[in-house]
Formats: sequence, C-alpha cells, structure tokens
Amino acid sequence: MNGTQERPTSGGVQNANQFIGIGKKQKLTQKRLKELLDYNPMTGIFKWKTYRAGKVSPGDIAGTKNHPHGYVYIRINKKNYKAARLAWLYMNGYFPEHCVDHIDRDRKNDKWGNLRHVTQSCNVKNSSPKNTNTSGVTGVSFSKNRNKWVAQITVKYKNISLGRFKKIEDAAMARWEAEKKYSLNKCATDSSAYNFLTKNKLIL
Repeated sequence: MNGTQERPTSGGVQNANQFIGIGKKQKLTQKRLKELLDYNPMTGIFKWKTYRAGKVSPGDIAGTKNHPHGYVYIRINKKNYKAARLAWLYMNGYFPEHCVDHIDRDRKNDKWGNLRHVTQSCNVKNSSPKNTNTSGVTGVSFSKNRNKWVAQITVKYKNISLGRFKKIEDAAMARWEAEKKYSLNKCATDSSAYNFLTKNKLIL
C-alpha cells in the first residue's frame, strides 16, 4: 500500500449512476418516469428499466401488491406512488388532479383501459357492496326490528333514507331511482341495484 486512494473506474461510475433512489430528490416527471420504468397499457404492469439499490434488475416487475387497501404501489426516491397514478403520468404527461378510478373495481388492475380520472366523491360511489351487506345491493339492508327492507343512499357525505319496504325488489328500485336522481349512475359503472333489477326482469 502506498497510501494513495484507488480511483473508481469509469465503468464503476457508470454502473453506480444506473441505480435510482440515490442522490438529490427531484420532482417526478413523465420523462424521468420513462427513464426508470416501462409501462404496458395492455397488461397494466410496470417493469424496471434500471438497477435499483442492488435489489432490482432491468426487466423486473415493479410494485408491491400486499398493501392493506389492495392497490399496487411503486417506490421511487423514497416515496410511494400508486401505480394507477403513475400510469396516468406515463400516458398523459401529468399527475391527475383528482383520483384515478379502477372501472372494474379491481384495485390491482392497472390496465390503461380500466383507469379513469374522477373526483373523490365519484370514486367513492363506484364501490362494491360492503362485506356486511346481505342483500347484494348497495344501500339496501334488512331490518329485523321492523321486518322490512331499508333503502338509503349517501350524497355528499350525507345519508338519505329512501324508505322501508316489504319486498327487496321495491327497496332495490328505490335505490336505483335515487342513483339516477343524484347522478350516481354517471359514476358507478356497475350498479348493484341496476344489476339486481335487470336480473329479476324488473327493468329492461
């Protein structure tokens, strides 16, 4: 040893620069995103184009699907992004002002044809019946105390009662009429009330 430090080779510097998430943070742009990731609009899958901290190689699928809320998240420069929002940036060149909604309600399906830009209130409306729902129709439940079907709807975070009915068909119809009245049908691409009524041939 002669006490002098060994200088890295040009190849070493080049390889080091291939890693992301190192150095000064920068605002994520479409150009930068396309340098880091490749997005397939037909499959909705992102793949890395660069090495990443020695853990990821080019061609590896990006993102984690084990998030509690069911979305795919991709971490770039120590920040987590929803894959759906990255898809919007990748395809359109800007981050959406509001929410990116999954039309089929599958939060892991980030295919471009399954994504749309909607307000938060509209995004909430395009949701499936809760697990505790026994009627299969959003906003319709059975009241054991009154022995009737109860219909309701939420508009601008306010719960509105639509009445109590002896038959589930009438409660579902009340729910569907309310969805049209408050324009929920313009947000919900797959109304459970509409599906119930058409399945039972109550509407065409």
